[in-house]
Amino acid sequence: MALKRGSSGARLQRNGSGWCRVPFVILLFFAVFAPLLFLIGRSIHTTTTIDPNRIQTVANVQNIDWRERLAMQHVKSIFSKEVIDTITASMDDMGPWSLDFARKNSLSSSWKFLELEKSDENNSTTVTEPNRITANIDRETPQVKPEIVVTDDNAQFLDTPEKLARRKLREKRRKKRAAELVHQDDEAIIKLENAAIEHSKAVDSSVLGKYSIWRRENENENSDSTVRLMRDQMIMGKVYASIAKMKNKLDLYQELLARLKESQRTLGEANVDADLSRSVHEEIKAMGQVLSKVREQLYDCKLVTQKLRAMLQSADEQVRSLKKQSTFLSQLAAKTVPNGIHCLSMRSTIGYYLLSPEKRKFPRSENLENPNLYHYALFSDNVLAASVVVNSTIMNAKEPEKHVFHLVTDKLNYGAMNMWFLLNPPGKATIHVENVDDFKWLNSTYCPVLRQLESASMKEYYFKAAHPATLSSGSSNLKYRNPKYLSMLNHLRFYLPQVYPKLDKILFLDDDIVVQKDLTGLWSVDLHGKVNGAVETCGKSFHRFDKYLNFSNPHIARNFDPNACGWAYGMNIFDLKEWKNKDITGIYHKWQNMNENRELWKLGTLPPGLITFYRLTHPLNKSWHVLGLGYNPTIDRGDIDKAAVIHYNGNMKPWLELAMTKYRSYWTKYIKFDHPYISSCNLRE
Repeated sequence: MALKRGSSGARLQRNGSGWCRVPFVILLFFAVFAPLLFLIGRSIHTTTTIDPNRIQTVANVQNIDWRERLAMQHVKSIFSKEVIDTITASMDDMGPWSLDFARKNSLSSSWKFLELEKSDENNSTTVTEPNRITANIDRETPQVKPEIVVTDDNAQFLDTPEKLARRKLREKRRKKRAAELVHQDDEAIIKLENAAIEHSKAVDSSVLGKYSIWRRENENENSDSTVRLMRDQMIMGKVYASIAKMKNKLDLYQELLARLKESQRTLGEANVDADLSRSVHEEIKAMGQVLSKVREQLYDCKLVTQKLRAMLQSADEQVRSLKKQSTFLSQLAAKTVPNGIHCLSMRSTIGYYLLSPEKRKFPRSENLENPNLYHYALFSDNVLAASVVVNSTIMNAKEPEKHVFHLVTDKLNYGAMNMWFLLNPPGKATIHVENVDDFKWLNSTYCPVLRQLESASMKEYYFKAAHPATLSSGSSNLKYRNPKYLSMLNHLRFYLPQVYPKLDKILFLDDDIVVQKDLTGLWSVDLHGKVNGAVETCGKSFHRFDKYLNFSNPHIARNFDPNACGWAYGMNIFDLKEWKNKDITGIYHKWQNMNENRELWKLGTLPPGLITFYRLTHPLNKSWHVLGLGYNPTIDRGDIDKAAVIHYNGNMKPWLELAMTKYRSYWTKYIKFDHPYISSCNLRE
């Protein structure tokens, strides 16, 4: 086989010199002669096929393109007259196929026709063969004489009946397609309008300047671009001023200081471009010129980088310090009592002690121990907050006469709480106010918290934290050093059976909640033998036991699951019978005694509550209790509106100035601002 392949290869090599001239001739023909033939044929066709009796033309041989005349001169010397006549005869059927003709005439239309056919096939029509289309056109189109169309190239183009039919078909399809597009545009406009209407429902009109339903679409995304440019210029100005002073360029240093002063005056406290004055662009231009001049004289990449890094580190330290100060001040604000509420408490107290003993009693006292009614426990020293809880509960109750409120307050606010509800009784509901200091059984011998508060270490922990050397140092764990944790009103929730020995069930409410629906359904919830019914607060990785308890302590690690779900105080249904059977108060005392040195948890009531009711809490549906209105600005309004109880847990209480405005109206609508006591104390919406 190898020998055969070799011999055949030798044969090819020998014969190659004989027939290799053929490709060369073909290549020469297509490269040189074919274009010349095309141009000659075009010119001959133009000069010989135009019949003056059939059409009128203005062009003649003198107007032929100079390239064609040049080609004619060269080719006539090469080809004979017979060859030229043959080319002319073959071109009669082709017509003038120049580039100009293809551009100026309907070749593009034929391509559009093919595209329309493809689009129609993709939409609704079936594939039709070209011959069948032509046959249908022949049958449906009346026979007309061909029309002659004169082009710019002085050539003729005949419109056959088939072409006329195709043209009409294309026009119909164009009109149909245009109608479809208009219809689609109308539908799109309707959809946009509907979307805008839906979007407008979610617009928070409480923010000034945001009334337009198109505000997100039309809002300028770079509304602070000029402000940021000025700040960037000032940063670079400070960098170069430092470098100029370092290099003893005092003239540049003084010039930079002057420009920085002017930029700061122009910028002021503006955060968006709209707040800037009209002279801002001149100031930017002037600052840019100074920076350009300084950069030419003082630019040093390494030195500029060092200065910028130092400024960044300094700014970072300032931010950390300001965060600590902000935390301290927010905690401090959360502990304060506004002047209006203090005024209300004082006025109510004076009014109460001016009453005769007979007028200090509430009606329907026989309902206080009736286990068949709906009983609420509310422990508070805030008169206005307690009034909102009671008012919102009664206004949304289906049978107000069956609701009984047990209020416990401290000695300071006892008179004010009584006077307020004597002046503003909760309709047909029953109410009773008690003083926590009257519970003689609640003493340091029985209660571990009271005993621990007598120790020197606890007093130092609490009261020295109230007088920190600096704001930032005082912010450490200030949340847990709040004096409210010292108040027995806060710890009284662990003694409910002792306070109300004849009741079977009671609903505990915090004073920073608002009731929005009837709550009687909670008394019929099956707790499945558990003591506490509460809404769980844990998500994927937060509000679990390891956030509140010290799991490095062996007592905690052995007895509790760090991933156990936390739950919320604020609205809890307690089964007091099961409470007594399981000795919940005894469990609380046990763990409270173990935490004397605060090794198990920080101070507060939620951590001991999680421990005390561990595996004894039944989760309620989340719609019963929505939390976070005192710290979370992103709560969905739909969840708030559906909730039976909303809770302002956090520092931003609704009665404080630092409350979130978007949530405050849920609370203020249950206050009678026209009441004489409230109006005289300057309490306003």
